[in-house]
Amino acid sequence: MKEIWIEKYRAKKLDDIVGQENNVSKLKSFIERGDLPHLIFSGPAGTGKTSAAVSIAIELFGEDWKQNFLELNASSNRGIDVMRGHEDRSSSSSMVSVKDYARLKPSTPLGFKIVFLDEADQLTPEAQAALRRTMEIYSSSTRFILSCNYSTQIIPPIQSRCVILKFSPISPEDIKKRLKYIISQENLDVGEDVLDAIAEMSEGDMRRAINVLQTVSASGEITEKKVYEIFGSSSPEHFKSLVSAALEHGLFDEARERLDRLLIEEGLSGIDIIKGIHASIRKYPIIPRKKIDLILALAETEYRIVMGGSDNIQLDALIARIVKIGSESD
Repeated sequence: MKEIWIEKYRAKKLDDIVGQENNVSKLKSFIERGDLPHLIFSGPAGTGKTSAAVSIAIELFGEDWKQNFLELNASSNRGIDVMRGHEDRSSSSSMVSVKDYARLKPSTPLGFKIVFLDEADQLTPEAQAALRRTMEIYSSSTRFILSCNYSTQIIPPIQSRCVILKFSPISPEDIKKRLKYIISQENLDVGEDVLDAIAEMSEGDMRRAINVLQTVSASGEITEKKVYEIFGSSSPEHFKSLVSAALEHGLFDEARERLDRLLIEEGLSGIDIIKGIHASIRKYPIIPRKKIDLILALAETEYRIVMGGSDNIQLDALIARIVKIGSESD
């Protein structure tokens, strides 16, 4: 049975974490001292937050890290029960709560163990209040690492007890570097155009990039076109030609025909097309004033579609506005 690559190539030490040099440097200094403050890892998905927590445990505790590391996903256990524990009436077992685990004596000379709460910003306010109290009582024997997309969703009393590290999206260059390592380990033949497409469409999410690389390799068609199919998008050239027809040449009907191909032949949604046009316009060589007008038009169209407007009518209106903006004098 083939292994999932995001687990197979997950970082097992801090030096393996990609694109987070400042955070890795700070974490290494904690490990060198053999001590660890409470931590909050804040940032988008796929930027190395979970890998960093696991790597810390491995480097601090060695082979015994699993006995001194509790990982819980707060998004699936949002309530106060995950903090205090509760009996499961449907089985003979009971859920291990954070409080119960924090009470246990650490089996390590360092004198503490680690509780890792993934997606901690999904905890209810009551659960966060209970967590704050647990952190106060058991801080001498337990260190807490909280992972979240937005640290502002964590209550201030917890934030004040933690060192907050912000994980930024991974740059395309760092994503490609990691993918090339995986490609060499898997003995794959992958072109630079495929890597560029994966790195661009992943939008800084390393986990997503690795998943797409594995999916493409399993399909037997390792091509740029296949990458865009998996992402549910189309080639940037298609969007560029659409924008060019409307903006530079004022050809509404021709731009509309290209839009129809994206909608009907490639099966893209209105929002997918807006995202593709947005990416094209951001790179398009045009004076700032017109680019601002185009971005505002895209935002208005996206809002109208999300609020229930017809994809066809709203996208027709968008192309008409692009033609109009292109016809205005510089």
